[in-house]
Amino acid sequence: MAEDRIIALKDIVVDYDGERVLDGLCLDIRDKEFMTFLGPSGCGKTTTLRVIGGFAEPKSGQVFFDGRDITRLPPYKRQLNTVFQKYALFPHLNVFENVAFALRLRKVEDREVKRRALEMLELVGLKGFERRNIATLSGGQQQRVAIARALVNQPRVLLLDEPLGALDLKLRKEMQIELKRIQQSLEITFVYVTHDQEEALTMSDTVVVMKGGAIQQIGTPQDIYNEPKNAFVADFIGASNIIDGIMLKDFLVEFAGQEFVCVDKGFAAREIVQVVVRPEDIQIVPAIQGQLTGLVENVIFKGVHYEMHVRQAGYEWIIHSTQAAQVGELIGMCIGPDEIHIMKREQEG
Repeated sequence: MAEDRIIALKDIVVDYDGERVLDGLCLDIRDKEFMTFLGPSGCGKTTTLRVIGGFAEPKSGQVFFDGRDITRLPPYKRQLNTVFQKYALFPHLNVFENVAFALRLRKVEDREVKRRALEMLELVGLKGFERRNIATLSGGQQQRVAIARALVNQPRVLLLDEPLGALDLKLRKEMQIELKRIQQSLEITFVYVTHDQEEALTMSDTVVVMKGGAIQQIGTPQDIYNEPKNAFVADFIGASNIIDGIMLKDFLVEFAGQEFVCVDKGFAAREIVQVVVRPEDIQIVPAIQGQLTGLVENVIFKGVHYEMHVRQAGYEWIIHSTQAAQVGELIGMCIGPDEIHIMKREQEG
């Protein structure tokens, strides 16, 4: 892993107004990967991005780029560029000149400026827009100009701070696919910040879940979703049913008043644990066939599935299913061994 590492953060501490924002953060970012920092507002994800970009200086710790300490290096001397949520395009320059601006600053010759700027505009799907006024572009088009402008300098790493936040839902989903395509075609490292779990799961090779200035879990989108390390991650990445349970022995857990076979082991006998069951992993069956039975309290149509809230012996379960039960109906619930995820209780938070 170390040989393809492009950025390493070592024991990064950042304080703002006497308050700790990052607390000894350590992280490796691999060359050519799409890494996303995910977490709620104030968790430290944007601060981490700013430390990488050189816009925030850590109180202690080091930033390495290709093995070289760049902690005190100013942003313009780093081999990276940043795309912010506010695109900060120049309204007095047309699309082409916005993209070409950084090249002209560096006194690149005109022929090369034209070649690279047009190449970037084609990459972001804006071929033929060169002479357009910035004010005539949609939000999505302006966003593409900002990305082209950031990429025209051929950075090794592109930092993106919630760049899709200002776009409507349909456009945001389109741009998620576009950004992944651009990253793969250029084969450079993208480091992305968002609070939107779907965005993180859609685009990323690696997701870093953060809370309170600390990393909660690092993994692939599949790892993060299917094997959350603690209740915070489980709850933040999609809807979850999280309840207390007792690990009776390896592969056997008790929760909601019943014993269930599971695939987890390595816990102490009768250890108190937390059990995570995703709403889509609960099968609805006739009440007589269920491992658990519950009363349907409400049903909400979500487009691709129904969301049902079911009351069972003092617990409220969320179930996602393409088949809707009726409000007031007594239903059975079946949960297979692979759908039960056990977490150590002390890992919460």
